[in-house]
Amino acid sequence: MAQGKRISVDISGDALDAIKALGAAARQARVAAGEGQAAAAARLGVHVQTIGRIESGEPGVAVGHVAGLLALYGVSVGCVPATPAATPAATPSS
Repeated sequence: MAQGKRISVDISGDALDAIKALGAAARQARVAAGEGQAAAAARLGVHVQTIGRIESGEPGVAVGHVAGLLALYGVSVGCVPATPAATPAATPSS
C-alpha cells in the first residue's frame, strides 16, 4: 500500500487480484505501445510514480487514473457481478 494512503475497508483477495490484473494489463499495453512510464505519466497528466503504483496493482490509486491509463492504450474494462455464495436461500430445494 502507498505510504500515507489508507484504505478504510478490507478488500477481498478476489478484488486485490482484479486490481493487480488491471495494473498488469496497463503495463503490458504500455510496453506494447513502446512507451516508458514517464511518457505515460505525461500523457495522463500524473506523476510517474502514479503509473508505477497502477502497474504494481496498488489498491490506493484513484480509479480515474487507472481507467485513464487503460484508455490511453485502448484497454477496455467491464464488470461481471460476483456469483452469490451457495446459501440455503440461494440453493434450490430438492
